[in-house]
Amino acid sequence: MMRIWFKIFKDNRLLKDTVITDYSDDTRTHKIFHALDQACYEFDLSKPIWLDSTVAEFKRHDKARFYQDNFVEEIEFDFLEIHVIEE
Repeated sequence: MMRIWFKIFKDNRLLKDTVITDYSDDTRTHKIFHALDQACYEFDLSKPIWLDSTVAEFKRHDKARFYQDNFVEEIEFDFLEIHVIEE
């Protein structure tokens, strides 16, 4: 089981959040990508691009932030944060 917390921030305030739980036997990477797809659907966002800096941050801390540079479309918030809270 894996639980991942997604949060949207603007001006240092939490606007929206959701926790996605995955009980599948998929690999860790697949679980993270599926959860990100689910969260983006729930928040009505385009899927962000994993830049090298984002991947490195996620590997180090099990947490990453997606800024405007990670999105193709314009976003109305400062960043989307992803955080693995349970594995």
